[in-house]
Amino acid sequence: MDTETPNTETNTETQKPLLERLFGVGAHFGFSKSRRHPTASPYLFGNKQGVDIIDLEETIKSIDEAKEFLKEFGKAGKTVLFVGTKEETAQTIRDHAEAMEAPIVVNRWVGGMLTNFPEIKKRIQRLHDLTQKKESGELERKYTKKERVILGREFDKLVHNFDGIKDMDRLPQALVVVDPRHNSIAVSEAISLKIPVVGITNSDANMKQLTYPIVVNDGIRASVSLVLDELVDAYQAGKAEYVVPTKPTKPKGRAR
Repeated sequence: MDTETPNTETNTETQKPLLERLFGVGAHFGFSKSRRHPTASPYLFGNKQGVDIIDLEETIKSIDEAKEFLKEFGKAGKTVLFVGTKEETAQTIRDHAEAMEAPIVVNRWVGGMLTNFPEIKKRIQRLHDLTQKKESGELERKYTKKERVILGREFDKLVHNFDGIKDMDRLPQALVVVDPRHNSIAVSEAISLKIPVVGITNSDANMKQLTYPIVVNDGIRASVSLVLDELVDAYQAGKAEYVVPTKPTKPKGRAR
């Protein structure tokens, strides 16, 4: 009987210490000194030929702190929103968020997505309504061709902007943001609502805006993926211990 040969190269790779794996994918390369934010200095090892070198030992400490935080979130059954709208890392973020069954924003951050959530919920409800009409055939039966074209454009826009959060019926209790500088509006809205932010960032971001800054090369998919692997595993480990709270039963009244 033929058996599959295990991928020993992949298995060996995952058994290496995280520090070694991060170094192997170039996670230690920061930006030039001119792009460095002053708050990033404690997370840097030095500068080589004008390029900041990230201190991966500090990165590991930051990952461990964020993991502990997300594990507790998993235990409590809390919602974490993943944000990352740069094309080069969007699919990686999507894959990890879906593994965690978490809401995601990878196409475009719509202003007010957090700070004006009641209005956003209306747009999400509109998306659900149009989806139901498409699936039931109501659009074909009740609308003219011109109306269907207009509704189709509206549907496509709603999917682009809100498909990743269509099942999010309340504000998230934490954000995981890849490249907080690029997604600065999302971070600002979270800060204004006192929602904690785990930021996977290079040396150009303001670390003081992030509850848990994790400094790595955030433009390399493999680098981002390694960090997200750790964070998702921690949340899932906590979630495995989550017990859905039961509603207290009302005491029966005395028989008359």
